[in-house]
Amino acid sequence: MASIAVNSGFSTSSCNQKSKEFRRETLKSFVGLRKATPDNQHSLSLTKSLPTRTTRRGLHIFAAKSSPKISGRNLRVAVIGGGPAGGAAAETLAKGGIETYLIERKMDNCKPCGGAIPLCMVGEFDLPLDIIDRRVTKMKMISPSNVAVDVGRTLKPHEYIGMVRREVLDAYLRERAAKSGATIINGLFLKMDLPGDSNSPYVLHYNSYDGKTGGVGEKNTLEVDAVIGADGANSRVAKAIGAGEYDYAIAFQERIKIPDEKMAYYENLAEMYVGDDVSPDFYGWVFPKCDHVAVGTGTVTHKGDIKKFQLATRNRAKDKINGGKIIRVEAHPIPEHPRPKRLARRVALVGDAAGYVTKCSGEGIYFAAKSGRMCAEAIVEGSENGKRMVEEGDLRKYLEKWDKTYWPTYKVLDVLQKVFYRSNPAREAFVEMCADEYVQKMTFDSYLYKRVVPGNPIDDLKLAFNTIGSLVRANALRREMDKISL
Repeated sequence: MASIAVNSGFSTSSCNQKSKEFRRETLKSFVGLRKATPDNQHSLSLTKSLPTRTTRRGLHIFAAKSSPKISGRNLRVAVIGGGPAGGAAAETLAKGGIETYLIERKMDNCKPCGGAIPLCMVGEFDLPLDIIDRRVTKMKMISPSNVAVDVGRTLKPHEYIGMVRREVLDAYLRERAAKSGATIINGLFLKMDLPGDSNSPYVLHYNSYDGKTGGVGEKNTLEVDAVIGADGANSRVAKAIGAGEYDYAIAFQERIKIPDEKMAYYENLAEMYVGDDVSPDFYGWVFPKCDHVAVGTGTVTHKGDIKKFQLATRNRAKDKINGGKIIRVEAHPIPEHPRPKRLARRVALVGDAAGYVTKCSGEGIYFAAKSGRMCAEAIVEGSENGKRMVEEGDLRKYLEKWDKTYWPTYKVLDVLQKVFYRSNPAREAFVEMCADEYVQKMTFDSYLYKRVVPGNPIDDLKLAFNTIGSLVRANALRREMDKISL
């Protein structure tokens, strides 16, 4: 489904003005985050070490790379899509000696994304603090019966969830890629011609927009050695390599400008609503931005009812957003699981195009940027900093590393969604569990730092009993509700 964006004259100048107060701060003051690094920090010199063998006649060196060297130029790679995945990939490629092209049509993309990023992303991707609209330190989980549980009690003073606007984050990452040497093309990717052998180029067809050619753009072609598909859930790159389909959710979001006194309530607070009314298989949210709130919901199973769920989300939060004015409406598909095929010869998929959005939470920004960088690193390493042609085996290293690192996270969240999002009683049990301080600590530590946090065996046992107790109560409540309905 195509993205929907209705612009009502929304200006970001007030947001940018307000965020200037953060400019004097540095990442140095935040425990757990490394300092912002120089522009060349991520420059890659990943030339493969060569195996050696000593004999009586001396030292012999055997080349470990079979792909041919490139003569007269460096490896040429196109990144299709300019979101977090594409921006991170293009920057890493350019810094690694690759001749890099990034093609993106919507330079002011305002994807209907909650915009939450984990703390580790701020340090890992050297994000300046002034592109972060809000630092959320409190969250309310609100059950179907409107029982609210305060989440965030275990956060340390320096810890927070960053709230960003996608048009700001995406533009920043693209600009940084350009400064690193990537060529940014404002163009609409159409299709690509696949090569006949392992050394022939991919021929990309796209419409270029330079402000002079009108709405249809100017037809162009580009020959490259490899392609990274970072072009979202409706990826044309994925279609070109026969990557297969996947289930997807529709996310619907409204940006609402609310009175200043109501905005103060959301200064560092986000809300998540669960219930059949707001979504039969996901959740509704109210996330604070600079001078407005983003109110949205999503669903996989009942896409045709998305506007009804959005109205219910607004109604659940109506006392806190009354008097607000809708300044933008956005909708977009979000993948529910990885594609059956994420790699073909010298083409790899990253971000939403690959299906890297977690169930239960719907998080995708960090995983998009991380997959883009990991894929680009594999290309830089495999090409010996752009000096050799890459092969499918080089790109496959990215997939192997990705699956080993993150596959358990996806499976766990898939199970949680199936257990706790299946009915209103189960959602009541889920919110009840969120009140447990140990659950909060484990959840936030895992989210903020993207690592599996080892638990305390005794607390884990208590949590297991509490989970069982919550589910038993949920089933009992369901049986009583069934009696009433009969």
